[in-house]
Amino acid sequence: MEEEILRRTWAEIDLDALSHNYRAARDKIGADVRYLGVVKADAYGHGALQVSRKLQMLGCDYLAVSSLDEARELRRGGITTPVLILGHTPPEMTPQLIRHNLTQTVSALAKAEEYSQAAEASGGVLRVHIKVDTGMSRLGFLVRGEHFAGGVDAIAKACALPCLDAEGIFTHFSTSDSDEPGDRAYAMEQFSVFTDVLDALAKRGRRFRLRHCANSGALARYPETYLDMVRPGIALYGLGDDAAALGLRPVMSLYSCVSTIKVFDADTPISYGRMYRTPDRRRVGVLPIGYADGLFRGFSNRLELWTPYGSAPILGRICMDMTMVDLSALPEVHVGDALEVFGAHQSADALAAMLDTIPYELVCAVSKRVPRLYMEHGRVTERSLRILGQA
Repeated sequence: MEEEILRRTWAEIDLDALSHNYRAARDKIGADVRYLGVVKADAYGHGALQVSRKLQMLGCDYLAVSSLDEARELRRGGITTPVLILGHTPPEMTPQLIRHNLTQTVSALAKAEEYSQAAEASGGVLRVHIKVDTGMSRLGFLVRGEHFAGGVDAIAKACALPCLDAEGIFTHFSTSDSDEPGDRAYAMEQFSVFTDVLDALAKRGRRFRLRHCANSGALARYPETYLDMVRPGIALYGLGDDAAALGLRPVMSLYSCVSTIKVFDADTPISYGRMYRTPDRRRVGVLPIGYADGLFRGFSNRLELWTPYGSAPILGRICMDMTMVDLSALPEVHVGDALEVFGAHQSADALAAMLDTIPYELVCAVSKRVPRLYMEHGRVTERSLRILGQA
């Protein structure tokens, strides 16, 4: 990749920080609990293949993706670690699941029956994890309240089907990242329902090699939920409300550089809609980053970008490909200099709070035309530009 492409807008992925976050969680959960790294959505924008390679090298026990396409990308890239597909896969794709040695989530008896028939027809055995809906109200066997007995019966029937290896069972917390008393009570209620399901199945002779429910929030708050395996998502990338408490480091930093500097007179409107007018003579930098790169338009006229010499406020509306910043108080900043959007000096968590959203959305939104630079020991070890299909 050409250096001039990199000096437009780029994201740096700190693999040392990723390793640190993995080891910090490992130390917390102990040697007897397995670690599943969530790498869906291109590893939350960080690069699924690169992140998975590092996790595999570190000894990660399992990986999780959203779809068969994401899982195939990992297998094509040489990842041999077990991979759990969290979302739906059409039953007719079962031979591919078996061929690629993938684990499929099963969320209903009817789906289990379809996977069983497809696996039997292909002459193979499909490894599955049972998804239990304990209160997320999304995917999973219904088991709350009056659905408990029927749900347990359906799970038992699914596990008994031919050509399915029911290796695991899991649920997903909806409020484990909150310290509000009501939310904490709800998380514990979900856990209680899940353990009741496990106990009821055990009485019927059904036990699982892997029981898991602890996501990032539960990793920080509820060690009793660790069971056989934990599933850190955002914590793996050093973000979220619990990152500081867990001693984690952000893995992604997003930068852009000054492409042009212009000096405007007072009362000059800047960008679409003329929502900003210069109050006096202003030195303005144009950055080659916009909402098509993942810099949300909601930051228009609000966000300040970091430089070693002080902050550079965004002026006017963020465009698709460009953003204007005020450099009037920063004479040290010149064309070609880099500005940090988020990273070590201003976190994606802080930016997300400005828009009343979550950091997941910011890092996932960094688009494929933004090159990723993979850093280890302070130097670039790999460069990836997805828009060209390069790695």
